[in-house]
Amino acid sequence: MSRKNERLVNLTIALLATKRYLTKNEIFRNIEGYEGSAEAKERMFERDKDDLRKLGIQIEVGGLDPLFDDEAGYRIRPESYALSLRDLTPTQVTFLSLAAQAWQDAAFTDLSQQALRKLTSIGLDTDSSQLPVMAPKLIGADENLRSALDALTSLTTIEFDYLNVQGVAQKRQLQVYGVQARKSHWYLIGLDTEKSAIRNFRVDRIQGDVTPIGKAQSYEIPPSFEIAELEPAIETPLAVLQVRPGAGYQLRRMATTVETADDWDLLEVPIFDLAFMTNLVLWHGEDVIVSSPLQLRSAVMSGLEKLVKIHG
Repeated sequence: MSRKNERLVNLTIALLATKRYLTKNEIFRNIEGYEGSAEAKERMFERDKDDLRKLGIQIEVGGLDPLFDDEAGYRIRPESYALSLRDLTPTQVTFLSLAAQAWQDAAFTDLSQQALRKLTSIGLDTDSSQLPVMAPKLIGADENLRSALDALTSLTTIEFDYLNVQGVAQKRQLQVYGVQARKSHWYLIGLDTEKSAIRNFRVDRIQGDVTPIGKAQSYEIPPSFEIAELEPAIETPLAVLQVRPGAGYQLRRMATTVETADDWDLLEVPIFDLAFMTNLVLWHGEDVIVSSPLQLRSAVMSGLEKLVKIHG
């Protein structure tokens, strides 16, 4: 993790864990990474606030004592940071619970613990139980998400292959304006240079690696851009499958709709990864027939031809 990203993680942990507003001076003294002159620290802090805002993290500003016009302080309310679980299935909630524990473990690095100990040592009340909503482990776990965050902080255009609604990977170039987590998925939001329009891309539909192109500081994020106003409008491609009754249990669990019949059941299954879906259909053999899309049918046919060549 870069020094800047490390500082952002530590800042977020401190602002989440504190039970009152932290002043700038308290932040500068106790968060690892704020160095240099007073002006340099101020500029660093302002950039950090902007970067957290681009990630969808809202920093609340308030006074330490409501009766006096004293120095402003900062904190992050856990309820404004937490992910809504209303639209998730029980299985997804289970996965998120396991992930949250991994995130919490990752949050307690030596530097992060050091920041919390410093706050406690000067008499500031902290609550580490607020930290399961943190996600530094996720940032480190997905290399494409890490690359996108690096591109966002350095303002470098990126290029990647993206799975479209037909299940075909297409080359895209993006100037990243922000990163957002919605309904358990991460989205990159920015200017699609080919279409000259703001677009949203779900990270788990990127095929292969995200690659930086061009130089750093090659674009500017418009001052009017607000990530909170955007709603990712991405259609996930669907596979329409005919499945024998009593077969295809894994496909049935993934299906968004199931129509039962005597000979074949009709399933609609989201395609998040074309190769994975192809292998899954091939594994079920004669119990599954692909009705659409054409790209999945072609991939399955190609896989069957390879099997015939191998086994004769």
